[in-house]
Amino acid sequence: MKIEKVVVIGSGTMGSGIAAHLCNANVPVTLLDLKTEISEKARERIYKSRPPLLTDKTKIDNIKVGNINDNFDVVKDADWVVEAVVERIDIKHNIYEKIFKNRKKGAIVSSNTSSIPIKVLSEKLSQEEKKDFCITHFFNPVRYMGLLEIVKNENNDLNKINSLKKFCEIELGKGAIVCNDTPGFLGNRIGVYAMQVAMTEAFKMKLSIEEADAVFGRPMGIPKTGVFGLYDLIGIDLMADVLKSFIKELSENDPFQIVAKEIPLVKKLIETGYTGRKGKGGFYRMNKENNKKILEAINLNTGEYFPSKKIDMGIETVDLNTLINRKDKYGEYSWAVISKIIKYASSLVPGITDKFNDIDEAMRLGFNWAMGPFEMLKSIGVKNFFNRIDDFKNNKFLENLSKTKDENFYGERQLYTDIVTLGKIKPKAIKVDKNKSADIYRFNDFNIVEFTTKACALDYDSMDALKNATDKPLIIINESMQFSAGVNLSYTMNFAEKGDMKSIEKFIKYFQETCKHLKYSDYPVISAPSGLVLGGGEEVAIQSNFVVSHTNIVMGLVETLVGLVPAGGGCKEVLWRWLQTEEAKKDPDFAPLKVFNIIGYATTATSPIEAEPLKFLRPEDKKIMNRNSLFEASRKIIDENKDFKSPQNCTFNLSGKPLKEKMIKILEKLYNEKVIMDHGMQVGKELANVLSGGDTNINKTLTEDDLYKLELDSFMRLIETKETQERIKYTLKTGKPLIN
Repeated sequence: MKIEKVVVIGSGTMGSGIAAHLCNANVPVTLLDLKTEISEKARERIYKSRPPLLTDKTKIDNIKVGNINDNFDVVKDADWVVEAVVERIDIKHNIYEKIFKNRKKGAIVSSNTSSIPIKVLSEKLSQEEKKDFCITHFFNPVRYMGLLEIVKNENNDLNKINSLKKFCEIELGKGAIVCNDTPGFLGNRIGVYAMQVAMTEAFKMKLSIEEADAVFGRPMGIPKTGVFGLYDLIGIDLMADVLKSFIKELSENDPFQIVAKEIPLVKKLIETGYTGRKGKGGFYRMNKENNKKILEAINLNTGEYFPSKKIDMGIETVDLNTLINRKDKYGEYSWAVISKIIKYASSLVPGITDKFNDIDEAMRLGFNWAMGPFEMLKSIGVKNFFNRIDDFKNNKFLENLSKTKDENFYGERQLYTDIVTLGKIKPKAIKVDKNKSADIYRFNDFNIVEFTTKACALDYDSMDALKNATDKPLIIINESMQFSAGVNLSYTMNFAEKGDMKSIEKFIKYFQETCKHLKYSDYPVISAPSGLVLGGGEEVAIQSNFVVSHTNIVMGLVETLVGLVPAGGGCKEVLWRWLQTEEAKKDPDFAPLKVFNIIGYATTATSPIEAEPLKFLRPEDKKIMNRNSLFEASRKIIDENKDFKSPQNCTFNLSGKPLKEKMIKILEKLYNEKVIMDHGMQVGKELANVLSGGDTNINKTLTEDDLYKLELDSFMRLIETKETQERIKYTLKTGKPLIN
């Protein structure tokens, strides 16, 4: 079965997101709503969306719009019709009646519902119609969230379901997991339960919301928003509705009923308009004091707001055993939450799925957890878990495991896909080496480097791993959300605050040496980025021989935002790429001026399609829709390059002083227009010095080492300034740039 045309009915957040993502896959789609104007406004929202729902704005041409009265004929040509209207069963039933009267024979019809069972949705359909009807539950935002739950029941044509799964996996790049028709399916059943456990235990143990969020966050391998921050993000009122749905659908004996009970403080917040970020605030709120914005947190006992306090857990990487064995309230809280999540998830096997592994993958793909409940159990250790756990009566999974005590119970990962992924390969690979920042694996006749720091930030150990892994073909790839957010600024500031500039200079030199070593290695080096590819992360990728990029990247050289210039070869490499253009051959200043604007404005690309015109990626670099396929595509490059030869050295002929003066004129204009301030001017001048070639002229040929030296000298002059250090500290504290 081929899917070549799709109709999406309902142009709200989810309908628009699904339509936009179909556009990204170059699948023609028609978006219908009650009125054409509503669909048109939705298309406009898609076009202007931030973060962008489209990988490239020209993709918008793949969306046609219309209304369900005048344009319903389009359903006759559709291979797949997706219903994404409001969660009202009467409205859905009316839509289905109309769809099945008009659809072509065999076309798939699906609902994007997050809570209504198939048996209810399809109760008015004939047996023949039920074969082609299922739930396709996308997660929001559709472009960025990997999980797609395809919910089936006993009436479905399984060949049709598998066909749809294959299309969504290959064409849409989704982690498509087929599951049974149970309340909340996989992701929401466990994810919402976990949130409720984290919240109710925080109330019970009298933790502050900042303490609960600090534990139920990065230390557990869960996004840093934590539980109360996530409640505010989703909407406290919306979460209350979700809980009511679970209470209604689940049996009275389900442990979910205990944690889903209404909490008086939550009820009060909703009644007073404190529904989260979309309202006046929620568990957190922004307040003004002396014209300054202050983040405040609510006291769970009194309901009063106080200035929020940052809780430092002193944990950089996920280590569950260290966390649950802490002899303090944080250890007690983490064990209470984790043990209950494991108990609940395991009690649902085989009810919601006969593959417990799929629950873990749903949590990774749909909630961005680093590990799911069963991986948590594996990480803690079976013996350790049962030495500490209380009652698990009627939990068949845990009862069986308690008898076997099998530490290797987990088996293979990612059973939901046939793609050979990094996650499947790692258990089979030999771990050659590891340090606190990266792991090196050997598989067959090539190496894999995976960064392991927070946001995969780079430091000396990261460079060590890269340099030590080039004795074979090398793939640089991560399972975590980010490829690399850049050089570890905290690492750099630790030296700066001690006045130890020599150590900073030594590190930057080593960073440069490593990137140059990657570029001119005897064996091919492939970077396979997804997520953030910023600053130093971009410098590693851009100086690899090949790049296989996921469609969801944010790529760029953003150092100017923290008062620095790219110094790992980023200026040099982007400049060299621009110098190969036809325009640069006619005008020697064209490329340096172009790169001056790109780096000076810290321009980022939000997809490979946007990255290519900036020269962050080349036309020959591969673009991959499904993140799971990054490893397979990288391995294929190794197979295709058995006779690899490292590239020729680059040389540069730059104008020097006259070119630098042109750049300074641009800076002066920006300064006079108050776009930049004093330090922005200084940073701009240092960037101009690098890109103009410093003390050179057009007849003098500069080497890559000359450009590396210019980058290093400018970087060191800037890092020594009070203003750059202020920028770095501010960004580390707030995550935002400081203009000074």
